[in-house]
Amino acid sequence: MSLANGRSYLAIPGPSVIPDAVLQAMHRASPNIYEGALHDLTDSLIPDLKAVAMTDQKVAIYIGNGHAAWEAALANTVTAGDTVLALATGRFCIGWGEMATDMGITVQTIDYGDSTPIDLGQVEEALRADSSGKIKAILAVHVDTSTSVKNDIAGLRRVLDAAGHDALLMADCIASLGCDPFEMDAWGVDVMVSACQKGLMTPAGISFVWYNAKADAVRPARVSRYWDWRARTDPDQYFQYFNGTAPTHHLYGLRAALDMIKAEGLEAVFTRHETLARTVWAALDCWSADGPLAQNIADPANRSHAVTSVVAGSPNGDALRHWCEYEAGLTLGIGLGRSPADAYFRIGHMGHVNAHMIMGVLGTMQAGLIALDIPHGTGALDAAARVIAAG
Repeated sequence: MSLANGRSYLAIPGPSVIPDAVLQAMHRASPNIYEGALHDLTDSLIPDLKAVAMTDQKVAIYIGNGHAAWEAALANTVTAGDTVLALATGRFCIGWGEMATDMGITVQTIDYGDSTPIDLGQVEEALRADSSGKIKAILAVHVDTSTSVKNDIAGLRRVLDAAGHDALLMADCIASLGCDPFEMDAWGVDVMVSACQKGLMTPAGISFVWYNAKADAVRPARVSRYWDWRARTDPDQYFQYFNGTAPTHHLYGLRAALDMIKAEGLEAVFTRHETLARTVWAALDCWSADGPLAQNIADPANRSHAVTSVVAGSPNGDALRHWCEYEAGLTLGIGLGRSPADAYFRIGHMGHVNAHMIMGVLGTMQAGLIALDIPHGTGALDAAARVIAAG
């Protein structure tokens, strides 16, 4: 007998829970891609994608996951042989740097490990040392999904300005968009990338690159027609939005998701994510008082409101994940990019989530801790409930 029979719950940090409204919007026959309603719908997405990124700059849509957006950002701004500075706080900025290397770009990496944010002072030193302006762009991840660290992107702009350095500031907001506040224009970001499957609550398959005039003015020696963002943002014909056939059903789903965000209000969305994140943290603080569990990011100011990475000790991370999934129907995230992987797990609390969903996650985890005889402190669910009750 398994108590997992019934509707399962996906608490991984993306793809996130898909709202019924999004699924229903996608459940339709293929539309006419040459004229009519689909064209109007696509045009309507652009201002709302800018609004959620808090920018007046341009946005290009790509059929692909976040890695596609990484490549598009690099292809439009950096030439093989150029140098970029990658600020690694987990697996994903490392991955972005690896992609740059594969494209013939020289990557200078500062690795801050798996549990600390970017050191702005160290970045400023590196920029001041680059007196010749060899570094053409900084690659930084706002929230690294593997570690759940949140980096100070606005601080990076201050550091660039203080050093008098002209490098582009490029930010990966794949995990954070629509969950943690991010202000592209106010924070001075030149290029921003994201994707649809996390805070934007749409099945994985499309990604986005926002870019400003400074980034657009940097024209590499060669950009393939497919990756070139210019036609996508200023199309003469509809097919140029996507350099071919549109991702029709994803567009319908994204329209429904953006409508939900607009109806709730972006500030309310941020507040909901903050409250639910603090609910998770309150439970973990209690569990970690006695036993191996600990939050990967010690300082709450450096934690994401979209995902929480947990240190559980080997093999507790995998053991708890497996019990929750196969005995109770709850899927937690793996210890991605960590070693040993079975010592970690992650809790996704992004997108279409509410109080009873998070309390269900925490209650199931506590049952797993008891069933597996993993030592843990008491009072976790009461502490979480108090955060919810306070609103």
